[in-house]
Amino acid sequence: MSGEQASNPRVLSVLRAPHVSEKSTRLSEHNQYVFAVAPDATKADVKSAVEQMFEVNVVSVNMANVKGKLKMFRFRPGRKASVRKAYVRLAEGQTIEAAAGRA
Repeated sequence: MSGEQASNPRVLSVLRAPHVSEKSTRLSEHNQYVFAVAPDATKADVKSAVEQMFEVNVVSVNMANVKGKLKMFRFRPGRKASVRKAYVRLAEGQTIEAAAGRA
């Protein structure tokens, strides 16, 4: 991490984790990556965080709020957590290996 990243705590708190699924793996073939992000993160926050952390050029960012589902847990209703996801498209020829599910 460079000194610029360490001085900006917002960058570190925006991206929570790469979201690895079948869909995100298929999207990575088309230069698009999926991240779980903070609930209050904006497109501009995500774009600057990805560009600073992975040193790539971001073309576009799409956001999605996934509502938590009701599930039964030992015969009692429980609720899975809601998640905010960011779909990040990179410039042609650039990749993020750690987020592709291949690490």
